[in-house]
Amino acid sequence: MPSDKRFTLYTHKLGPNGWKVSMLLEELGLSNETDVKFLEFDKKEHKQAPHIELNPNGRIPTLVDHGNDDFAVWESDAILLYLVEKYDKDGKFALPDANDKFLQLQWLFFQASGQGPYFGQGNHFLFSHPAVLPTAVKRYQDEAQRVINVLESVLSKQEWLVGGKFGIIDIALFPWHDIALKVLFSPGSYNAEKEAPHVHAWYKRVSERPAIKKVWDE
Repeated sequence: MPSDKRFTLYTHKLGPNGWKVSMLLEELGLSNETDVKFLEFDKKEHKQAPHIELNPNGRIPTLVDHGNDDFAVWESDAILLYLVEKYDKDGKFALPDANDKFLQLQWLFFQASGQGPYFGQGNHFLFSHPAVLPTAVKRYQDEAQRVINVLESVLSKQEWLVGGKFGIIDIALFPWHDIALKVLFSPGSYNAEKEAPHVHAWYKRVSERPAIKKVWDE
């Protein structure tokens, strides 16, 4: 797969999972080495070649590493782990303690199995489902609040989730949390700063990082 850059990232402008990868690439100083291809979902480009040949699940994001024999990785949290393992030369995201490595995996599974699906389904039933289903909307709004409360229970005791520092789990959680605050809850129905003040403080810390701000403001 010819490319004049080290990576090709297949993504979508509205997909939070793709932005996670862009954020980490920026944090690692690899954005300029990445060819970003925004797929058009209304044209089913994510289900067509060349993307479907790289990612049989046909979802975004997919990262192709041309410096590693065109190795393709999909599932956003797996991509984050791959990039840190291969390209975090300065150890910026390193976790020397073995227990912290498993805690990071724990939180990444939590993000992939809980936060992402609950928040995503909430958005689906609010904006994409052909019929209004208030019970479905309430279920996923309630689940979103539960997820936030889980984070609050931990962040009320420590500044960061793992290893005492900003890490890839913060990147993984951030875009979904940001979107939930902006669109998942109806105006006035949920005050994140009041209900989960420590999560809100964490959210502000992440959002103010130069690399995060640069990518998320695009």
